[in-house]
Amino acid sequence: MISDSVYLWLKALHVIAIIAFMAGMLYLPRLFVYHAGVAAGSAQSELFKTMERRLDVAIMRSSVTIVILTGAALVWKGQWLGAAWLWAKLAFVAVLLGEYAFLTRMRAAFARDQNTYSPRLYKIINEVGTLALIAIVIMVVIKPF
Repeated sequence: MISDSVYLWLKALHVIAIIAFMAGMLYLPRLFVYHAGVAAGSAQSELFKTMERRLDVAIMRSSVTIVILTGAALVWKGQWLGAAWLWAKLAFVAVLLGEYAFLTRMRAAFARDQNTYSPRLYKIINEVGTLALIAIVIMVVIKPF
């Protein structure tokens, strides 16, 4: 059984990991916008590859793992499985995870110098994460249903 004190620490860790993950979710597509505008194999392209890999591997991957693990523990402790707001939140979390999967595929394509998308697509993708984040915060804080 998770004590109230441990629950609060889990919640704090969850929020910290969310902030780190969302920083990456907002920054990685922006890097892609700029990366898509430079010649493959150029010094700038190689610098973007390094920045993108470090952001993904060092920050995003570890933080999303912590988000998922602490989130599952919080749901279990809070006994929220019957709450409609939680399921709506999880739907938006699924959107974010889908976007992250897309971004990791795009990072791999850039690493192989095989990007086929325009900077415009990455600008649009950047907004998906922002809108999902807004919806998640509303579900958690307001609990509209």
